[in-house]
Amino acid sequence: MSQPIRVLLQTTIPTAEDDWHIGRFSLLAQTLASARGADGSPLFEVTARDRGPVGQPDPVLSTLDSSDVDQLWLFAVDVGDGLHEADCEAISRFRRRGSGVLVARDHMDLGCSICSLAGVGAANHFHTHNLDPNPARRQIDDRETSYILWPNFHSGANGDWQSIVAVGEPHPVLHDPDEAGGVLAYLPAHPHEGAVTAPPDDPSARVIAQGRSKATGQMFNLAVAFESSGQGGRAIAQSTFHHFADYNWDPRQGSPSFVSETPGDAIQRHPHALEATRRYVRNVALWLAGRDVAVA
Repeated sequence: MSQPIRVLLQTTIPTAEDDWHIGRFSLLAQTLASARGADGSPLFEVTARDRGPVGQPDPVLSTLDSSDVDQLWLFAVDVGDGLHEADCEAISRFRRRGSGVLVARDHMDLGCSICSLAGVGAANHFHTHNLDPNPARRQIDDRETSYILWPNFHSGANGDWQSIVAVGEPHPVLHDPDEAGGVLAYLPAHPHEGAVTAPPDDPSARVIAQGRSKATGQMFNLAVAFESSGQGGRAIAQSTFHHFADYNWDPRQGSPSFVSETPGDAIQRHPHALEATRRYVRNVALWLAGRDVAVA
């Protein structure tokens, strides 16, 4: 029996009831905590928390590289002040020691405090930070929420699912034996996803999945994977934290009051899409830990 993989689910904001606090990722935490290996033993040991007070180092993130955590899932839900310099430095050291990191942000400048993270920070493009090098992608895509500017790719309503496309050789995190060809086909939708690309100066990184805008038909990147290299452990840059939020898996769970778009319910009416999302979560956690996704 192998030791469970220690996973830290962490937001970049202090606990605030009317915001995307860590309690709004409870279904993700339950999915990981309930996963079992072939021998019936738990695959993951999950800790879920919000950051400490803004403006000072977070007591956990700023010492992450000296902890026993195996991988960090960082939900960048801040407006630019989420990570202290000491947090970024420790997370970067954490990955350099070989540990796994997933970073998920959202539209416009939401989550832009992650830009200082070594390697994976460069994969994330915002409205005023680390602009997308392709001007054609610096355009308004979502037309329903006029005050949200680019990047804001519209893959569908919260609570609906989107079809995804594997890019290149299907990556292990997209393994799904229940789909034709064995490749994952669905993730939750969101009206305004962020922008991620593979940093051109990092040969360990590549785009692994894309979606298609329901507003413009434009293809956009959903996930960038970083293989283990001399620069650090494995990592994923995800276009939006909404792929993992309770509200997007089941809108009945509720959302902060500032969410104005009418939700859908297609992912609840199409259980296979929700099961694919859970499989993706399990795959990512195993892959970040260096495990064989197909046999674990």
